[in-house]
Amino acid sequence: MSTKYIFVTGGVTSSLGKGIISASLAKLIQSRNYSVTIQKLDPYINIDPGTLNPYEHGECYVTDDGSETDLDLGHYERFLNMPTSQANNITTGRIYLNVIEKERRGDYLGETVQVIPHITDEIKYRIKILGSDNKYDFIITEIGGTVGDIESLPYIEAVRQMKWELGKNCLVIHLTLIPYLKAAGELKTKPTQHSVKALLELGVQPDILVCRSEKHLNDSLRDKLALFCNVDRESVIESIDSESIYNVPILMKEEKLDEVVLRKMNMDTSNPPQLQLWEEFLQKLKNPQKEVTIGLIGKYVELKDSYKSITEAFIHGGVANDCKVDLKMIHSESINPNNVDEKLSKLHGILVAPGFGPRGIEGKIDAIKYARENKIPFFGICLGMQCAVIEFARNVLGYKNAHSTEFDPETAYPVIDIMEEQKKTAGLGGTMRLGAYPCEIKTDTKAYKIYGSDLIYERHRHRYEFNNKYLNEFEKKDMIPCGINPVENLVEIIEITEHPWFIGVQFHPEYKSTVAKPHPLFVSFIKSAINHKENQLCNKTL
Repeated sequence: MSTKYIFVTGGVTSSLGKGIISASLAKLIQSRNYSVTIQKLDPYINIDPGTLNPYEHGECYVTDDGSETDLDLGHYERFLNMPTSQANNITTGRIYLNVIEKERRGDYLGETVQVIPHITDEIKYRIKILGSDNKYDFIITEIGGTVGDIESLPYIEAVRQMKWELGKNCLVIHLTLIPYLKAAGELKTKPTQHSVKALLELGVQPDILVCRSEKHLNDSLRDKLALFCNVDRESVIESIDSESIYNVPILMKEEKLDEVVLRKMNMDTSNPPQLQLWEEFLQKLKNPQKEVTIGLIGKYVELKDSYKSITEAFIHGGVANDCKVDLKMIHSESINPNNVDEKLSKLHGILVAPGFGPRGIEGKIDAIKYARENKIPFFGICLGMQCAVIEFARNVLGYKNAHSTEFDPETAYPVIDIMEEQKKTAGLGGTMRLGAYPCEIKTDTKAYKIYGSDLIYERHRHRYEFNNKYLNEFEKKDMIPCGINPVENLVEIIEITEHPWFIGVQFHPEYKSTVAKPHPLFVSFIKSAINHKENQLCNKTL
């Protein structure tokens, strides 16, 4: 069977949820026993999002193969429970770089290099890489940006060509907005009509409209959209606002999005979606038996997408504990020794988030000290682990000026230092320690009990590491380096034995948490927070 290609474009406005619609459709197709993957085409000229500020683009997601990618790939993995790779995220910058490198090598034999056919041919080549070995029945391609943007024009042209070349093996879904005008009390279809018109002017007729709306579409509106946008009546799909992204596959199933797609592509629809496990997850998500409050201490908390994988991992881990996690986003710059009790005393767990740069570091260290001294469950990720090491060195080992050389190159106690391999790197893009690496866990530790294994693989994104010169001093005072990279002897996990739950990890466990497989560290951390809350209540009654 030939691989089928589905494109998801966006209209009217950005941030409508193309990634969630793509992931939801993929989940429905997967649940019918078809093989499917998703890729994202991003129209910015950066080679990848690795150098982008979180305020600009939200979280940078990292795959097993060490690719820095768009955060939508996290949605793809969380929904499908399948890893992605470099091939799943392509930017305009990467496309143009590849074409320019080919031109410099002489691959075009002296031709004049142009957007058409050279750029569009490169786009089509990148789109088809995932389908080159017929591993997948379906490849869903989300095109970033909004139809009409100048940046996305080469992608739309590539889609036009593929529709012409592949016929029934290619389909276009257009996600658009049906705004509700409160003053008129009406849903308006005109923005969608104009969006489809813009797509038609570029030579692409959408096969299906997915209409994002805060109100339900009535039959009259559906008929109007079908008539003026040249689509079948059944191809007008409602996407009503939902309280949870994990409800969207169910909503799309009710709208028969997957069934319409399969029929249009001449595929068998007799095998219905099998979503029992997904529905059980949703049932637990909507009906938690317990609730805990956990503080996320970071310096990008104003923008929720900056910690997207962490917030989703808390949802997965919460459901695994039949528990709702009330996540309090606390700016690390707002924390100091004078107000730390006021800000953190009501929390049942504290997570110190990843990040780069010196801003807000002292607030993170103050929060960690409070968690350690007051026996509050603590979880440090990447920079969060490094701050835990710095705090311990200062306040337990007595190294008052201990620091990371990232923030104080002249510190007398560089307990966190740049990795040896990083000293030779030039430039910022794609030069960190990236991707999945092995970690051996000591068997008599809390980390081993959590993982149930002495060898794990986790994803990394950092330049600095625990300085092994100080290993013995930390071990003597009960901060145990319990997870070690077996190849380079790097400390990957630290824990404090005489603490209910105090763990720091150099890697990013949040990247591997999915609906089907919540990450064990998050599951255990939330369980510890539940225990902490119960102990607090017991102490109050006493």
